[in-house]
Amino acid sequence: MQKLFAEWPVSIPRKGIVITAHGETIQFVEFMITGELLLLERQTPDVSGARRVILDFDNIATTKILDAIEMSRFTAFGFRGPAGIMS
Repeated sequence: MQKLFAEWPVSIPRKGIVITAHGETIQFVEFMITGELLLLERQTPDVSGARRVILDFDNIATTKILDAIEMSRFTAFGFRGPAGIMS
């Protein structure tokens, strides 16, 4: 996941959902990285009042992107179509 966030393309909005290895869902509208850590910014505070979350990349199980984005734009992340065919 570190590579995904470190090389996030400008053409993809920097917002989505991270699900941690412990099952916590964190919706974010912006992020920053440093070393092994990811800083997520929430649009609204969580139940404890926190708007920002810092977590280790090893603690990320899944990342979801909320915007309806054409699959071809994900080639900027390095994804390829079947058998290496670019879409």
